[in-house]
Amino acid sequence: MKKLLMVSIFVLLFSCKEDNKIEEKVAEIPVEFKVERFDKLFYESKPSDLETIKAKYPFLFPEGNEDSVWINKLKDPLLQDLYKEVIKKYPSTSKIETDLVGFFQHVQYYFPEYKTPRVIALISEVDREAKAIYTDSIVFISLDCYLGKEHPFYADFSDYQRITLEENQILPDLVSSFCYGKISRPLDRNLLSLMIYHGKELYMKDKLIPDYTDAAKIGYTEQQLGWCKENEYQMWSYFIENNLLYESNTKNEFRFINEAPFSKFYLEIDSESPGRVGQWLGWQIVRSYMENNSISLKQLLVTDAKTIFEQSKYKPSK
Repeated sequence: MKKLLMVSIFVLLFSCKEDNKIEEKVAEIPVEFKVERFDKLFYESKPSDLETIKAKYPFLFPEGNEDSVWINKLKDPLLQDLYKEVIKKYPSTSKIETDLVGFFQHVQYYFPEYKTPRVIALISEVDREAKAIYTDSIVFISLDCYLGKEHPFYADFSDYQRITLEENQILPDLVSSFCYGKISRPLDRNLLSLMIYHGKELYMKDKLIPDYTDAAKIGYTEQQLGWCKENEYQMWSYFIENNLLYESNTKNEFRFINEAPFSKFYLEIDSESPGRVGQWLGWQIVRSYMENNSISLKQLLVTDAKTIFEQSKYKPSK
């Protein structure tokens, strides 16, 4: 036991030293950009300004829409109220810019082929599917999707959905968008493959936004995260005892992977559990795999779930 403890301490110290070296290199990467306030430009404009705005941001004005569509948006009282709330919450984007600097530096450290993109803030009319988008050259941030979970405009959303409408979800959402197409999608879609697929995305957040809390990375409250940690062994035992890991059943995807108010073990604990616990367990498996194997981040993204699981040495403690 004493020898094992010494080994654990040594591994932890070595890991911290390596992390510090990486962060030193990350901090040296030059990043220059300014958040472009398209929301402000558009909603404070007049109909006569529309052609000038369209010439500057043609990609935000899809072909086929008459100018009347955009003029009606300018005149829409509800959208004007939404814009006022955005300006109230974000009179400045200086804090977002500071956070983005570190994020872009980490992206360029691990993915040097990516250069610093343009960053455009806009209003998407609270479209939760387009909250934050990372393309090859442009980042879009819908500020109206990050007004805070208690905002009256979000009253029709469920509690578990409102958690993801906080300012601290901007960067985690951008990482998720950045990951799209970079992580090999599972072909068999069994529960384990889906768990590890999402676990890879969450591990990317460990690397690209390391200063964020685990709760913010996964979009949980601290209480929900605490529940997962306290019940990790019980959840894993349930999956093993019920032979769920290699079962390709879409019902399991809805029970443990997809966004939901709670996970469905069909037990009394369901009401206490957060949704997406399968993603959280997949995260722990991927973390264990990376701790026990010398492999790059890019290699991780294309490694199959079976290999990751078998070489992870994952074993939650009782």
